[in-house]
Amino acid sequence: MLRFNWCKTILCVMVSLAGMMILSGCASDGGSAQSYAMQGEAQASVVIAVSTEPSTLDPCQGWGHGNTSLIQSTLIKYNQEMHFEKDLAVDYSLDETGKRWTFWLRDDARFTDGEAVTAEDIVFTFETAKAAQASVDLTFLESVEAVNDTTVTFSLSRPTSVFLNTIASVGIIPAHAYSADYGTNPIGSGPWKFVQWNPQEQLILAANEDYYGAVPSIKKVTVVFMTEDAAFAAVQAGQVDVALTAATLANREIDGYHLARVTSVDNRGFTLPIHPNQGKTTKSGFPIGNDVTCNLEIRQAIACAIDRELVADVALNGFATPCYSENDQMPWNNPDVAIETSVENARKLLADAGWADSDGDGIVEKDGIAAAFTVLYPSGDSVRQAVAMAAAEQVEQIGIHITVEGTSWDDLAKRMFSDGVMMGWGAANPYESYCLYHSKGAFQDDFYNPEGYQSERTDNYLSAAMEALTTDEAYENWRLAQWDGETGTCMKGVCPWVWIVNVDHLYYVRDGLDIGRQQLHPHGASMPLLQNLHAWRWS
Repeated sequence: MLRFNWCKTILCVMVSLAGMMILSGCASDGGSAQSYAMQGEAQASVVIAVSTEPSTLDPCQGWGHGNTSLIQSTLIKYNQEMHFEKDLAVDYSLDETGKRWTFWLRDDARFTDGEAVTAEDIVFTFETAKAAQASVDLTFLESVEAVNDTTVTFSLSRPTSVFLNTIASVGIIPAHAYSADYGTNPIGSGPWKFVQWNPQEQLILAANEDYYGAVPSIKKVTVVFMTEDAAFAAVQAGQVDVALTAATLANREIDGYHLARVTSVDNRGFTLPIHPNQGKTTKSGFPIGNDVTCNLEIRQAIACAIDRELVADVALNGFATPCYSENDQMPWNNPDVAIETSVENARKLLADAGWADSDGDGIVEKDGIAAAFTVLYPSGDSVRQAVAMAAAEQVEQIGIHITVEGTSWDDLAKRMFSDGVMMGWGAANPYESYCLYHSKGAFQDDFYNPEGYQSERTDNYLSAAMEALTTDEAYENWRLAQWDGETGTCMKGVCPWVWIVNVDHLYYVRDGLDIGRQQLHPHGASMPLLQNLHAWRWS
């Protein structure tokens, strides 16, 4: 997993696919994964196949960020409607300055070693997370103090409207039992206890019978890590109870299983470098700029020419919806960013700017430069490949040629400043927009803003949103950053991104297993599935 320097948010998009494993040997504690689903204890256990593996189980290093931490509790958490509800905290308040938060804690929470969860553990967690600078942006946190065992205060350097979103993503660790190997052998106070982790193979959890909330009805969970194709084969063989699958595979019926389709804000679209190639490089020495995509009319014509409904229906078997921003379906999204598909308007944009097919090869040119460039996607990702190829085919009709190329993440990281990249984002936190578009993130090695978008006007909106004292004020500025009627980050504006679809998260589920009502899933279809694991049950 790559880390970045300024925007300390976990890069879910960058978790590597784990290799295929032998299911019959994955359970080292007395049986195969297959046996868990088939034995008499099946009603008390579940085997889940996912494509991504965490790099750590330490919340201070990224575990649980953007999703449930499972093993650890949090001060507050998201409910099914994506609103905040209390967890370890029984109440909280913000003072009139917008910079001091107070949380009052429940007194019946215990870590799985029997020790009570106190305010000192909260202090230790956030001090450790801030010092780590690994996955959570706590640069605005000046101090955190324990008033007593059940009261803790946070002092911020400035009002921060996404503070609660941040708090909800940090699992609480034990001050008395934290060590260098905590990420591979954690204890917490959440609904699940850590049992075993075999890297690139499996993670085993057990229900925490001493949990202060409702104890899970399923007592044992085995998460196995495998590719999409391997997971599909495991479902066909009846070896797993739940398996993440791709839209390109989900149209097949399998006896004994049904398809669970979960709505997401997990978007797919490609970045387009907005600067010309002037021989400049990033701090890491990677080339910057593209002489085709630096032209606004090229970017907007592409955005206008793509039929997003058609991409969803044909390329992804209907398991997706059109996407127009990173914030689709979120309350801070600006509805005015949506655009209509029009090949005629796309052609007019190009013609008015002087692009014409002078040599009859089907590609328009201007000043001796043909409208042709490359869009990269990570090899092995069938969804990104399908979306990229469908989009490329559609823009051919307006005289723009896109070469779709699969490559490694390492190669992609070097070329993303000069080539287009099929990316994926989506979070229940508007801070993602700040990361994607604030000027200080341009050309960093973090995958957020490789296109190099920089705008003082947008920066002001983003900063105002971050420092707002009310939700309404914050939301209004998030929307203005997207489109203020004249410019913005959206496809009507500077168009550094061509947003295409929000992909549904798809899972084959064994008949008789109820995976409950899923929250709106953020980017990354593996860990979000588990956020309500405590509510799963066999019928």
